[in-house]
Amino acid sequence: MDIWEKLYEEACRVQNNRVISPFIEAGGVAAALLTKQGNIYVGVCIDTASTLGMCAERNAIANMITNGEHEIDKIVAVVEDGGVGAPCGACREYMMQLSKNSGEIEILMNYEKRETIRLKELIPYWWGETRYEQR
Repeated sequence: MDIWEKLYEEACRVQNNRVISPFIEAGGVAAALLTKQGNIYVGVCIDTASTLGMCAERNAIANMITNGEHEIDKIVAVVEDGGVGAPCGACREYMMQLSKNSGEIEILMNYEKRETIRLKELIPYWWGETRYEQR
């Protein structure tokens, strides 16, 4: 089993679209990430009527941060039909702010072909580069 299969399976394990209340649904999208330390963290999307929810990627990142880590090596998001999808703009920005090396995060774009892209390719000319250079 390669690492992408492992991450995909971990995301599928927690993906379970469900209604929490008349205002909240969760689990339509699930994400799994691999940290630089070799740990895997997962999360699901939480959709709310007032748009206060969060994407699966940010939920997985919150889980990672809660457990004392902040550097991602690889990430995958599994969408409703079992395919994989690119992170939204908010998730891209969130990941870029984690570390000066975040542009190197590898994102799975096609599960069958194992096609990936680096975060810096999805968010070129990122506004925050100079802050890292100042430290």
